[in-house]
Amino acid sequence: MRLILTNKIILRFQLSLFYVIIFTLNIPAAWAQDTVMNKYGLWVINDIAQLQITVAKNPAKAMVDLKQTSSSLLFDLRYAGTNNFMHQKLYPPIKTTYLRKAAADSLASVQQELSSIGLGLKIFDAYRPYSVTEKLWEPVKDDRYAADPKKGSGHNRGIAVDITIIRLSSKEELDMGTGFDNFSDTAHHAFKNLPETVLQNRLLLKTTMEKHGFKALDSEWWHYYLPNTTAYELLDIDFKKLKQLNKRKYDN
Repeated sequence: MRLILTNKIILRFQLSLFYVIIFTLNIPAAWAQDTVMNKYGLWVINDIAQLQITVAKNPAKAMVDLKQTSSSLLFDLRYAGTNNFMHQKLYPPIKTTYLRKAAADSLASVQQELSSIGLGLKIFDAYRPYSVTEKLWEPVKDDRYAADPKKGSGHNRGIAVDITIIRLSSKEELDMGTGFDNFSDTAHHAFKNLPETVLQNRLLLKTTMEKHGFKALDSEWWHYYLPNTTAYELLDIDFKKLKQLNKRKYDN
């Protein structure tokens, strides 16, 4: 009798272990339906439905249309045109861009603070599909100035933004010493052989952004990102889908 009971317990344990193994094996398969594991072993979300699943768990991960956060934001989205170091259009002809809600809220606070002194922000880039990062890496291959696809970018995660400061009255940019995507030491925060006005302009941007939770990239005065990078998944969702998603949200 004791032997039969022992065998039943063992059988139940074996069945439980079997179902656990089957369930565990099915998790990657279900995830892979809406994501891609690329050649670097990174999971990249390429489907709106999967993005929405992550947002349901954490609303701070929602992708927000920056035009909806502040009417005074100015956009000069360089990769939607040819005025960039690649000299080609890497985005469709978009007029707005996106950030995760956590980053968008922080950026809106920066804009509000600057507007109190007659200044504002101009956006060069924010969310960037992972596939575009792969293209940008090829001619540069220097992680001071372009994100290595082996790691992905804060832009791909929707938590990085490339910006400068403008005067709201004239839309004129403050002098930052170099233009956007200047791949030289002159664009580094540590480079000090610049006119005092330029140094003060860079300092204003840096201190204001850091006050609202962003971190500066040492090699690019224009690039800021939220520090908890790995908390946000890599995305390769096209702008058209994000536009449709935001339209449905505001229509509702």
